[in-house]
Amino acid sequence: MSGPQPVTVDGAVLSADDVEKATETLVATLADADEAGWYGALEVERPWSSHNPRLDGEFARAGAIHRYLCRELASLLVLGARITARASRPQPPFDDPAFFAALDEDRVDIRAKKLFLFSPERMALSIDRIGHYTGTPAAAFQRHVLFTNYAMHVEAFLERFPDADRPAREGTQMPAYHHRTEAGDGVSLVNIGVGPANAKTATDHIAVLRPDTMIMIGHCGGLRNHQQKGDFVLATGYQRADHVLDEVLPLDVPVVPNHRLNTFLLDALAAAGRPYRLGIVHTTDNRDWEFNQQAALRAMRLSRSVAVDMESATIATNGFRYRVPHATLLCVSDKPLHGSPKLAAGAQEFYEASKRHHLDLALTALESVRREHPEGLPGQEIRAVDEPLFGGPPDL
Repeated sequence: MSGPQPVTVDGAVLSADDVEKATETLVATLADADEAGWYGALEVERPWSSHNPRLDGEFARAGAIHRYLCRELASLLVLGARITARASRPQPPFDDPAFFAALDEDRVDIRAKKLFLFSPERMALSIDRIGHYTGTPAAAFQRHVLFTNYAMHVEAFLERFPDADRPAREGTQMPAYHHRTEAGDGVSLVNIGVGPANAKTATDHIAVLRPDTMIMIGHCGGLRNHQQKGDFVLATGYQRADHVLDEVLPLDVPVVPNHRLNTFLLDALAAAGRPYRLGIVHTTDNRDWEFNQQAALRAMRLSRSVAVDMESATIATNGFRYRVPHATLLCVSDKPLHGSPKLAAGAQEFYEASKRHHLDLALTALESVRREHPEGLPGQEIRAVDEPLFGGPPDL
């Protein structure tokens, strides 16, 4: 068994008109390696860099991140990089003990700058699990991903995009729906259900696809007197009481939404004339926190939280960890502190009144992202000092 022949492209002698074709050739070589049962590899030579002149990295299932790879490689070729794509090594099966060991994200060589954030084993497993959990192939995902915790947003999405891709089977744990565009800058919606565990699982794997944005558009409990059911909450920060990521990202690490994405959401709210409040969202892993109130109420009071939910901080934390610009736009469905809990009798009326407005606000903001940042939002707040080359600033 052998992989495809290596392909080398020298950006220093490449005309601007040939960049797109060259990137397609490089990514096709990685995809051919996949088909032949090999991991693909990229070697990047950057003559302008004195600290990291040569970087290399391996990839699996390159076709699932085709657009992202083309974008990153094109930016390097324009700067004059010399890039080689080749087959690296045979892909181990999922049940190989060495495969399991290679999934560990904490195994980092801090002496060397990475080319990509994930190992090929991590990529392969996540892309397989995306199909399992969402019922749709990873390649169907678009550059913008919305997360919801209610089926009503799925209904609104399918009303808006009746030709959207849907899960291939019934009973999918976190069904996904995709409004595809030729440029791949459409919108994917994932119904993660209720709770931080699913929120973590979904974003653990979808992060491998390198989306441009992740936005949570769920429901929340309003914590302030003047909020009404149907009002919106735009998160400016999070109080992390979800616990599912505490071991990998300590609570003293600040997590904030992307400023530009929040600005676009704020513009959409203002243009639509929708009532909203900015502030901290308290995310809990306890659906019935009201039964043991004192600790939760103290935390909400100290943090000045304006809303409580079960998913937003989890998605934001993984957005921070995996360098994906993220934001949260919630809709108040109940006011647990003010004698207005969420009860079955009034729930359906609220859902019907809010679902289209909520989705429209998110889609309006994403249209602004496409128009003003076609190559992706700047994300300085999620960049690390040892940032991988792909997704990082070009001069490191």
